[in-house]
Formats: sequence, structure tokens, C-alpha cells
Amino acid sequence: MTMMEQIAQMGVVPVVVLENAEDAAPLAKALINGGLPCAEVTFRTAAAEESICRIAQAYPEMLVGAGTVLTIDQVDRAVAAGAKFIVTPGFDPEIVDYCLGKDIPVFPGCVTPSEISQALKRGLKVVKFFPAEPFGGVKTIKALAGPFGALKFMPTGGVSAKNLPDYLNCKSILACGGSWMVKGDLIKAGEFDKIEEMTREAVSLVKEIRG
Repeated sequence: MTMMEQIAQMGVVPVVVLENAEDAAPLAKALINGGLPCAEVTFRTAAAEESICRIAQAYPEMLVGAGTVLTIDQVDRAVAAGAKFIVTPGFDPEIVDYCLGKDIPVFPGCVTPSEISQALKRGLKVVKFFPAEPFGGVKTIKALAGPFGALKFMPTGGVSAKNLPDYLNCKSILACGGSWMVKGDLIKAGEFDKIEEMTREAVSLVKEIRG
């Protein structure tokens, strides 16, 4: 399967904030065991780069990417560490063009018709929609899907188990980014069994919604 097909099949991409790289491998194991062999590790912390490296080395089969990427330097560091895709919170033409020039899968944040037009102009098929809930959630995505029907969205920000059905029932949505199964307090407390359990519940919910 292609990366897009893998992400679509999973339906949910865990968005992870890691303060300590020591937690990276145990977290990855919990996600894999729970049925979601994927993670977007955000570059919001100093541990992000090392965390991606540890996950990539311990579980090469896992689809690990870097999120909240704001600079080309972070792109280089993330890819060198083992990131298989890049996610940016907004549409940064410089970063997007750099990734495309190096054949690095990139999902830029787009919430306006102008940003989406720029993404389509570059041949992108999938964009991040962030922050999803504050920008109108499913209602806005459906409105944007009218003129931009060929594009798929990955909404992130405010997506939860409660509203996941609303999102995944929208044909324009490839998958959702979510952090409810990988909350920071659970990671810090080392409650990886709980994370695995909540991941299983998320997987079951996706199957229930999409069949």
C-alpha cells in the first residue's frame, strides 16, 4: 500500500508530544500493539528528534513522521532521524517546495481557499486542516470540498473519540490527527498499557464508522 492508503486505512494518526526520548520506544510499541502503527511526533519539544530516531530504529515498520515543522532545518533533522513524512501547521511555500524537491511526503496546514489553491498548484493530494474545530470542523471542510473536490483533508485540533464519527463520515477526509489516546499525562506516568487500550478503542471506533 502507498502511504496515503495506509493512513486512510488507519483513519487516525496519533499526534504525539514527547518530553523525554526514553518514552519513544515504549509508546511506539503501545501504538503498534493497539493497532495504529503510526505517529506524528511534534517538533514542539527538544526530545522530538531523538524520539523519532528511537522509534525508527526500534520499529522500522512504523509510519513515523514529524509534525509542527516550522523550518527547513527541522525538515532535514527529522528526515535524518527517520521521519517518513512532514506535517506543517500552516502553508509555508518554502518548506513545501523543499520537501517536494526532495521527494519527502509533506502535509501542509491549509484552512483557506487560497492556501488550498497553492497546495493543488504544487500537485498535493492531501493537506492538513488545522486547527480543525476552531476553524469550523466538518462543516468548513464540506464547504471547501465543493470547489476542491479532488483534495483530501487530515483534520487535527479538537478531534476526539466523541466527534470522530462526524469527521470520518465525510468523504473528503482521509484520516484524522488525534491525541486523545496519547495524552501527555499518560506518557509521563508511563501508562503505556492504558495508551494501548485507548488505541484499540480508537481502532474499533474507526472500523465501526467506516466498516
